Amino acid sequence: MSSCARKGSVKILSGLFRERMELNRRYLLELNSSSLLQNFYLEAGVIPPGLQAVYDPENSDLHWGWESPICQLRGHFLGHWMSAAAKLIAFEDDEELRVKLNKIVSELAVCQELNGGEWVGSIPEKYFDKLINNKYIWSPQYVMHKTILGLIDTYTYTGNEQAIDILNHLSDWYIRWTEKAAAINPNAVYSGEEAGMLEVWAELYQITADEKYMTLAKRYADVGLFRNLRKGTDGLTNCHANASIPFTHGAAKLYEVTGDNKWLEIMKSFWRCAVTERGMYCTSGQNSGEFWVPPHKQAQFLGSNNQEFCTVYNMVRTAAYLYKFTGEMQYADYIERCLYNGFLAQQNPTTGMPTYFLPLSPGSRKKWGTKTRDFWCCHGTMIQAQTLYPELIYFEEENRLIVAQYIPSRYETEIGSEKVVIEQTAGMKYYNDQAFFDEKDDGQMSRWLIKFSIKAEKNVKFTLSLRIPTWTKGKPEVLIDGKKADIPNSNGVIDITADWLDNTVQIYFPSELRAESLPDAPELAAIVEGPIVLAGLTDSDCGIVGAEKLSEQFIPQYEHTYGTFPWRQNSWRTRNQPKSIIFRPLYEVVDEEYTVYFTKK
Repeated sequence: MSSCARKGSVKILSGLFRERMELNRRYLLELNSSSLLQNFYLEAGVIPPGLQAVYDPENSDLHWGWESPICQLRGHFLGHWMSAAAKLIAFEDDEELRVKLNKIVSELAVCQELNGGEWVGSIPEKYFDKLINNKYIWSPQYVMHKTILGLIDTYTYTGNEQAIDILNHLSDWYIRWTEKAAAINPNAVYSGEEAGMLEVWAELYQITADEKYMTLAKRYADVGLFRNLRKGTDGLTNCHANASIPFTHGAAKLYEVTGDNKWLEIMKSFWRCAVTERGMYCTSGQNSGEFWVPPHKQAQFLGSNNQEFCTVYNMVRTAAYLYKFTGEMQYADYIERCLYNGFLAQQNPTTGMPTYFLPLSPGSRKKWGTKTRDFWCCHGTMIQAQTLYPELIYFEEENRLIVAQYIPSRYETEIGSEKVVIEQTAGMKYYNDQAFFDEKDDGQMSRWLIKFSIKAEKNVKFTLSLRIPTWTKGKPEVLIDGKKADIPNSNGVIDITADWLDNTVQIYFPSELRAESLPDAPELAAIVEGPIVLAGLTDSDCGIVGAEKLSEQFIPQYEHTYGTFPWRQNSWRTRNQPKSIIFRPLYEVVDEEYTVYFTKK
């Protein structure tokens, strides 16, 4: 089992991912704290100033949509906000967010006291009685899970003791409620979209060693999905995707806590069922309209409601756990595709807002959320997603430093007793830092030309392991201190063992355009470069003639820009076609009509 980067040890450097993180941070700070807390205040009997009567809803500070005081999911978003803020505080040392987060936690403590000392929900306790009595209610356990996880992350990433104290009292309420449910209606514990609850109780046990948390974890651990996976049956098809994925996070945490291999086997079985034996769209999604698509039937479900973002985010978390436990690069490859075609493609590059689904039918448009009027579930996972990058890049084993993702970043660690700093940058120079592109430098300009600077205070011997992406065409080119190195790869990894002091490593991953077909409609194909899905800026599937030789049908389009990079990359124009079409990365598409899958002619 490898360990991921410690909090505060990774800084995301200038580039595309940094820009998206900064956009997200500005939004977190922009939201009014009282509005974030509005439903917790109302449940505790506190009326925020100016909201006793709302005469001008259009211009009020209230949050609407799923955060509206009349929505049964009200209050879920604050937990997402807390988790996102906590990670930025940990990895960015963000004092402005720290002050805001600490104040919010203190206000939650006040609400808990006003509610009697235990309950700290944004929804009424009676919602849980409805679960016991089999009365319809919209996912109260989902709502409470977000609050609980937000408090856990606040404690874990920032050290806020008040957060763990709030959870200590809240858990006593859950002990009594789960006992009541077991006596009256045992199935109630497994209703209300409760999948994430298993992970939070197991994690609280991991943090505190308090047996009451393990008691709660066991009460949430006997789920039907796990039984189906143990039998080897397909327990996912046509089931709600995001209601099932978080169960694997709970299994992962129980594996960490107990060491019992059965939890790891459940995770592996889930992955086979969800990905390996199901297939996926080129963008990484396996669902349509929030439900799992039947195995290898993706073409039948192409439409405007593909790839709910929550599922992308949660599948990345599952893959990250599996990568940490197994070291298998298939999970890192999957994460890479999700980052470009989910995390980036489903976030508006101007506003930072999410699109709930990622349409994949011909002539699609993305539907963007608003800053205070929607607050979908995907709104919450998006703000968390943009803070996850530092934890996905670097991993360590004994005397081995693994680079799993190629994102410009700086990593400080200790190997043996020596401090080591590694900086990762892309071959495309960052314009805003005046690091202008020099045509004589490196002989090529590509986002897949990756450079590493390794510095240590004293000579330290370790192995630098670099993932070879599955999309690499041909053999990667490696330079060590400017000299070509012929290093064999093993299981998709290049291992470089050396005495490091002040060295550079440069690696180039050659790529090419490729057509990825759907299993149930092989005549339909998406154009992909590296891990990046390209979207044709057209309102229809006009087909691609000669798709078996894409190098003859596409010509690259370079555009000088004063944005992130001096030259736009991964943009193409068709040629030798009845109609000339521009193809750009799906993550660059904002309001344009686009088509992803084309008929091969």
